[in-house]
Amino acid sequence: MNRILFVCTGNVHRSVFAERLLAAKLPPGSALRPESAGTEAWHRFRMEDTTRAVLEELGGDGSGFVSRPLTAQLMADAPLVLGLAREHREAAVRLAPAAMRRCFTLKEFVRLADGGATGGGGGGFEAVVAAAATRRGAAAPVPQAEDDIRDPRGGPREELYECALEIDRVASGLVRLWAMRH
Repeated sequence: MNRILFVCTGNVHRSVFAERLLAAKLPPGSALRPESAGTEAWHRFRMEDTTRAVLEELGGDGSGFVSRPLTAQLMADAPLVLGLAREHREAAVRLAPAAMRRCFTLKEFVRLADGGATGGGGGGFEAVVAAAATRRGAAAPVPQAEDDIRDPRGGPREELYECALEIDRVASGLVRLWAMRH
């Protein structure tokens, strides 16, 4: 089982969308297991009704979700940690510095992993993560806006929906990368 841990601030919008929309796109029996946590999350806070409605509108399942704070143990158990913004990646690395080579933003990881994708199943999950980490050191820097997914908290439903659509598009890139390797 290959766990992917998505991290945002409160674990009530962005990381929830990433976890649940990716789960909806994976084939039955997939070896990928998406999870989520928040750098400032309250333990066992339920999903907001509007977030759940948007998630389900896009094909995700909102049942049984409760938020959880990011912990060193969650970091230790996840071979890939994807922040929804640079601040989340940085918080994860501060919490578990040894995990730096497996911590990215969601967009950064797809960009770097896609840059080296050759298809054909070679290497597996760990190899994709390691290759993306190696490419990060050689890649030209990008503006923060290219790595971050804006927080929709407090905004209108339209902003929440646009956020979910953006995450859904990037999650499709993860599924495509996974399919190329398996």
